[in-house]
Amino acid sequence: MKNINFPMLLLATLVILMFAGIGISIAYRNIWLVLLFLILGFGFMGYGIGLKKKSK
Repeated sequence: MKNINFPMLLLATLVILMFAGIGISIAYRNIWLVLLFLILGFGFMGYGIGLKKKSK
């Protein structure tokens, strides 16, 4: 069985939560939260991709 990379799993979960937050923000019709979650989601995703490239 392979070892689980918990920091990357946590980061991926955080990105998914940010994009779920966008959906919730759209439901509440709050444009500021949509923008916040969008920026945070892409920021965390870019950080994770950068970490993955650096580790290889």
